[in-house]
Amino acid sequence: MIVVENLTKSFRLSKEQKKEKAAPGGGNHVDAVAGISFSCRPGRIFTLLGPNGAGKTTALRLIATMLRPSSGRIEVAGFDTVKEAGQVRRHIGFLTGSTGLYERLTPTEMIDYYGRLHGMDAALLARRKADLFRLLGIEAFAGRRIGKLSSGMKQKVSIARTMIHDPQVLVFDEPTVGLDVITAKNIMQLIRQCRSEGKTVIFSTHIMGEVSLLSDDLAIIHRGRLLYNGSYDAFIKEMQAKSLEDEFIRRVEEA
Repeated sequence: MIVVENLTKSFRLSKEQKKEKAAPGGGNHVDAVAGISFSCRPGRIFTLLGPNGAGKTTALRLIATMLRPSSGRIEVAGFDTVKEAGQVRRHIGFLTGSTGLYERLTPTEMIDYYGRLHGMDAALLARRKADLFRLLGIEAFAGRRIGKLSSGMKQKVSIARTMIHDPQVLVFDEPTVGLDVITAKNIMQLIRQCRSEGKTVIFSTHIMGEVSLLSDDLAIIHRGRLLYNGSYDAFIKEMQAKSLEDEFIRRVEEA
């Protein structure tokens, strides 16, 4: 379970940024996330949809304890992300666009390292690693140094690292970016499997096909504020445009 209440994250603007943004009143700060609230329930897939710069990644980093809120609160798996950040990290898997992988290690060494960090039993670690490597197609380059891998290969290793400890809460920031069609399909199947196992899943995407295929719940974010927050089925019933993409564009332009 993820519960987000009145969440705001402000960043101080540099002189150059203030000139570029031309902030009203000459303010020194900008709200990347501005008073948003939503909840993600176990056994459902929550999609965060928005244009570039809307605040999607900031919101996910706040949930994953990589950033501290300016105000508001977040609870993940029953733990407060500020007061109990260590407990949150034990129960969460977070995939971000910045892989942060150790380039001198191989995928096998990398996943073994993270499995041991999470205190996994050696037999369980070996079993989970084999399953994920097979699903993601990592076996073919498992012994090569990560620094020699393509961006798509690195993304696969990042996903394996996110999933290795079998977390109950999963946060995916653009999970299929840089992946081939077959692997992207496998990732979508993996996300569905997480739902069937009763896990809590939140992911951001700009690919409308993924929204329609995966979403149980949907939030549209623009300039740090929510334009929609509810079930995907309710959103479809409320649509005024002919397609999901057109409806998304309509709402953003109206905002």
